[in-house]
Amino acid sequence: MTRSPAPETPVVSALRRDAADDLLALADTMTRLRRDCPWDRTQTVKTLRSYLLEEAHEVLAVLDELENDGSGEPARVAEHRDELGDLLLQIVFQSEIQREAGRFDLGDVCRAINAKLIRRHPHLFGGEGIEGTTPGTQEFWEAMKRREREAAPASTTRPAKKSALDGVPRHLPALLRAYRTGEKARGVGFDWPTHDGVLAKIEEELGEVRQAIGAGDKDAVAAEVGDMLYAITNLARHFEIDAEAALRQTIGRFEERFRVVEDLLAAEGRTPEKATLDELEERWQAAKRLIAARAAPP
Repeated sequence: MTRSPAPETPVVSALRRDAADDLLALADTMTRLRRDCPWDRTQTVKTLRSYLLEEAHEVLAVLDELENDGSGEPARVAEHRDELGDLLLQIVFQSEIQREAGRFDLGDVCRAINAKLIRRHPHLFGGEGIEGTTPGTQEFWEAMKRREREAAPASTTRPAKKSALDGVPRHLPALLRAYRTGEKARGVGFDWPTHDGVLAKIEEELGEVRQAIGAGDKDAVAAEVGDMLYAITNLARHFEIDAEAALRQTIGRFEERFRVVEDLLAAEGRTPEKATLDELEERWQAAKRLIAARAAPP
């Protein structure tokens, strides 16, 4: 079925006027860097892997700060813009390397993701749905991805996918991978109906951790702790909480409080190593009060 083009939105009109030339200029700059800069010229898609991961995490760090202060501070917003630019550069960089190899270019990347979004939203753009699912739901999204995987040709390096879990990258951070595998399992109906079942599972796993500790079996403790972490991640998923982001925020709070503890002790001419556990706990509670007072409205 041929789709008639949708009316252009004001956002697209503005982008056509302003952003198209900017994106082309970025692509042109990248082409020149690959030609004339010794460092850029020697890079490969493999050597860029760590930079891609680093830039993605820097975007996440800015997002955490934006969520924490909620102020839309201009400097913070500008930092978000700049970090997104750094991440975009990695996409443009890899696309240019593949263009040089005659495989695809930046335009192909844009067309592929646009076609995928249209295909996966038939309720908005028209197209074939999937029987037994409702467009716009997680179940539909997973069913659509399964159908696409089944239709995709296999290769010698990547065999045809057969499992609902095959679309979850193995290199994801552990908490995010746990979250995504839970989503995939839910897409085929394998999930707790409510969060009560997840809570019961967490309590069950905690009991098994205690048993493993009591048995003095370190390997069993590691396995049971892993099971409990996986169950906790599924609890977060049931409430649509990003477990990775939640843990990052908790770590950030710990770091902030611990630095205040260090400052309080330094004001006394002491270090944490020289304080007792009770003294550290006392200053920990003081740090929590100080931070809460700073955050309170005037």
